[in-house]
Amino acid sequence: MSGQSITDRFAAAQHSMTGSAISKAVCKATTHEVSGPKKKHLDYLIHCTSEMNVSVPQLADTLFERTANSSWVVVFKALIATHHLMMYGNERLIQYLASRNTLFNLNNFLDKGALQGYDMSTFIRRYSRYLNEKAMSYRLVAVDFTKMKRGTDGVMRTMSTEKLIKTLPIIQNQLDALLDFQANPNELTNGVINAAFMLLFKDSIRLFAAYNEGVINLLEKYFDLKKGQCKEALDIYKKFLYRMTKLSEFLKVAEQVGIDQGDIPDLSQAPSSLLEALEQHLASLEGKKTKELSADTRASTLSSAVTSLSSTGMSFSRMDEKERLQALEEEKARLQALEEEQRLKEIGVSLPPSASPSTQSMGSVNHNTNQAMELFNTPSTNSMPNLSSDLFDLQPAFIPVVQSTPSISTAASAWGGRTETCIFLPTITTIFWLGLCCHKIIQL
Repeated sequence: MSGQSITDRFAAAQHSMTGSAISKAVCKATTHEVSGPKKKHLDYLIHCTSEMNVSVPQLADTLFERTANSSWVVVFKALIATHHLMMYGNERLIQYLASRNTLFNLNNFLDKGALQGYDMSTFIRRYSRYLNEKAMSYRLVAVDFTKMKRGTDGVMRTMSTEKLIKTLPIIQNQLDALLDFQANPNELTNGVINAAFMLLFKDSIRLFAAYNEGVINLLEKYFDLKKGQCKEALDIYKKFLYRMTKLSEFLKVAEQVGIDQGDIPDLSQAPSSLLEALEQHLASLEGKKTKELSADTRASTLSSAVTSLSSTGMSFSRMDEKERLQALEEEKARLQALEEEQRLKEIGVSLPPSASPSTQSMGSVNHNTNQAMELFNTPSTNSMPNLSSDLFDLQPAFIPVVQSTPSISTAASAWGGRTETCIFLPTITTIFWLGLCCHKIIQL
């Protein structure tokens, strides 16, 4: 099914009448149209997460309600909207999601009625598991790994050994849930799953960047750890190498579906000699007979590995820098549009809402009050709805039951005023009741 359904239009009109702006925005972001949620609706919801007079639990519950729909399109888009808000919305949203006992219970979801229902239902189940794991990670460590400070003075590089050994397995679990999405290029066939894959791609880059820095920190401390800690650290490093291979396969899919090559990082693995050195050091701590490397050889191997992994970490920052520049450009365009609108107002030129520069600019979250109100304006009752509008405000033209002719002005009265005469025409309903009354009278 393509395009907005009658159900979508009816739901939007219903929320317009009840005055629920959040419900209406969620409804618009999760229509039956087989395309990703529209940016302006997501931007409005992001803006809502930062407004103190907006109930975050109500916003979250509205999204959860949409996941109870039987259509894979609506459910998928509700998950995408939730993921988008977790990434770009105020932190209090993910705090609320992490505080809930359950989030998305879609392990048995299956849409049998749609053309792509079976295939897309599989990805919905996988996607919901990742979002559940993302919220669980926040609950365990009270931080979003994709947003934490990175670099030599970042969170993971300065974390203590005890915290590292506890935190890195949590990152591993979240990364596993993400990579389990397992979409092939020939399965990314519509705008909905493509929107989800793009969000997963961005999360994978940032999540693995934090993972990479944590492993670098652990390796730098490895040869000073106790035997038990060395054993755990070696196990973490082996799992890290396996997940790096899986991420490489994931990024190949991203490259094949057209994601900019400049956004895809270069994964440089540490030399294989490092793993051998780590294993030999642990064996020596356990009292096993083994050929231990000299201190200089060990230091050289470790330095080479850290340099290689650090170069990988540097390549992860390209996407963040690109998004930052894009956000600055959008903000600059929005400010220029507002200045132009203000200038036109000062010289007395009024712009219609549709032509107003401020309504055409698409800043991320800093909408002004007029923009927010305009998003949810209902059309005039004297005009027919524009069915092609992406806001799909289905508001039928109101026709009063009693129609009147235009008032007929008479000559000026003696009091210097004007008298008006209104002629009321009988409607079909009035004629029907008069006929029914006459019929009853005749029967009597």
